[in-house]
Amino acid sequence: MKDDKSGDNEQACDVLVIGGGPAGSATAARLARQGRRVVMLEKDHHPRFHIGESLLPHSMPLLDQLGVLDEVHESVGVLKPGVDFYSDHHVNPHQAYYFDSAWDKRYPHAYEVRRSDFDRILFKNAERAGAEVHEGVRVTSIEFRPGKPSLVRARGEDGEEVAWETRFVVDASGRDTFLSGRLGLKRKNKKHASSAIYGHFHNVPRQPGDDEGNICVYWFEHGWFWLIPLRDGIMSVGAVCFPEYLKTRDCPPEEFLYKTLAISPSLAERMKAAELEGEVRATGNFTYFSSTASGEGCLLVGDAFAFLDPVFSSGVHLALTGAFMAADTVDRILEHPGQARQLTRTYERKLRRGMRRFSWYIYRFNTPAFHHLFMSPSNRFRMIEAITSMLAGDVFRRPRMGRSILVFRVIYYGFSILNWRKSFAVWRRRRHQLGLEFKGGTTPVDKAVEGAHR
Repeated sequence: MKDDKSGDNEQACDVLVIGGGPAGSATAARLARQGRRVVMLEKDHHPRFHIGESLLPHSMPLLDQLGVLDEVHESVGVLKPGVDFYSDHHVNPHQAYYFDSAWDKRYPHAYEVRRSDFDRILFKNAERAGAEVHEGVRVTSIEFRPGKPSLVRARGEDGEEVAWETRFVVDASGRDTFLSGRLGLKRKNKKHASSAIYGHFHNVPRQPGDDEGNICVYWFEHGWFWLIPLRDGIMSVGAVCFPEYLKTRDCPPEEFLYKTLAISPSLAERMKAAELEGEVRATGNFTYFSSTASGEGCLLVGDAFAFLDPVFSSGVHLALTGAFMAADTVDRILEHPGQARQLTRTYERKLRRGMRRFSWYIYRFNTPAFHHLFMSPSNRFRMIEAITSMLAGDVFRRPRMGRSILVFRVIYYGFSILNWRKSFAVWRRRRHQLGLEFKGGTTPVDKAVEGAHR
């Protein structure tokens, strides 16, 4: 990989993208189609395992613009018309929300996908769009040089070192958080903490009829479970739980997951014939954010910037939406460098606004009031439409259902006050487990997660 002018292992490009996941691939494809010379470096090889298999309806037009929607539908997708919520502790034990009931009726479904296949489709699409893509190449350092192109150094699997001079760097490195970690920008989310343990299973019954592709969410006393149907008869099953619960693990991770699943009688019945495929994986408190999404000559996008709890399947949607915003922002900065500060501020403001709208619901998802409202919904003031719109990922536009969301929040706070003893108990437990996470150093939760991989 030599540059004719320098005679060195050094090349030049307009934009260098770190990471070949959904955020990086979408950013690279969009910029390449805008005529920019783009290089994308991915440290692994596709296909690769990744959790986060459930997509949202408002990602569908983005996939269509990228030119991959038909391929997702035909080769990897399971049609997802809605979301099913289950509880063993409510009069109404099952409540379904269908995306065709959202405020915006244009996007009535999404897909469940095996991420290894989905990510590979997006990566190959970026290459078809004209981006220069490399797998098995790990970025080792970045030198930002004011007034000059940045210098990005990387190393291939064969040990060969190579460098690129680039006018702009997009960090889409996912949970590696390349720039955020090295620049001291990464922060744990002190408003929320959760851990997860999960695996893939055969022989798990799906929802009947047209609902067979629905994601199912089961509440239990330590958090919630997901069930996501994939192709080839696979069901992705995981428990997102309070970190203090994960530290109680005193057995192999597979056994601990089965014990956790048994806590919910209705889920245990559904899982009675399940057979595990592959290994059980675990992760500690995975919620974090970066203090800024940009710097001189760089932007952070997707999980490289922040990661929320996966309860509303927001990860890929935030990555794709952020990628489109990032690509358009970078393209304008390259055209008008003097507007860089204004453009990056606008990018970050829009990104944070969408995340805040998801976060309000995420922080309250395990409260009695939230359980009650979701399991016994009312469409007065079109509240069901507003909830379904959020579940569909309609969080970046100025909401037309603002009044409905306000009524939902008023009822939520009113129910919390009327049931203050239960609400206070949940609040106190949440404060306790947040305290465990933020005392500093390696917590028992971290150790429990590390042990789950042995």
